[in-house]
Amino acid sequence: MNIFRFCGDMSHLFSIIVLLLRLRVAKNAQGISVRTHELFLAVFVTRYLDLFTTYYSLYNSCMKIIYIGSTAAIVYTIKFQEPIKSTYDKSQDSFLHWKFAAAPCGVLAFLTHLIGSGIADFNLLELLWTFSIYCEAIAILPQLIVIQRYREIENLTGNYVFFMGAYRALYILNWVYRANTEKGYRHHWVVYICGVIQTLLYADFFYYYFKSKSQGGKFSLPTNA
Repeated sequence: MNIFRFCGDMSHLFSIIVLLLRLRVAKNAQGISVRTHELFLAVFVTRYLDLFTTYYSLYNSCMKIIYIGSTAAIVYTIKFQEPIKSTYDKSQDSFLHWKFAAAPCGVLAFLTHLIGSGIADFNLLELLWTFSIYCEAIAILPQLIVIQRYREIENLTGNYVFFMGAYRALYILNWVYRANTEKGYRHHWVVYICGVIQTLLYADFFYYYFKSKSQGGKFSLPTNA
């Protein structure tokens, strides 16, 4: 544990709290992608199966349970709870996430694991963990597409996406810090590459987010974006 990882975890947790607050207060899901959260739920479920096999710390276990439970709550709220369900616009959130995100990540994870370990050392938990790394890298895509389509986004929605991006950026700093301070630190190049890709996906959003904040206006994208 270090300050960068802790701040990254808190940023991630705060983004979830902001989104749940936005859903409960506004009573609508306009501008929110349920498909992004279905992907994140798949990420957390496949990554945190070690909850049943390995104990690291109370903090670690609690955060894993919170991520799974809160993400499941977001999906359930948007898809099944009225009046929020009626405000969710499927036509805007139309990215085929299982076909063009989850499935390719599954194939890539299988090939990566097969090449790295071989049939003799095949490990299902390792395969699912690898899938979660690939899938998390692009899980935010449906949400970013929805933002592009709506152009103008409520402040709470913009804040939610910002803290999600900040979480990943802080985790990159966490990796750099650990690599320079921990002896024998094991480098995960797949994790690094996917983390950088995920952070870069937020670059355009960050630009317009900070621009709107500096101008004191509502978060919006230009019509030719």
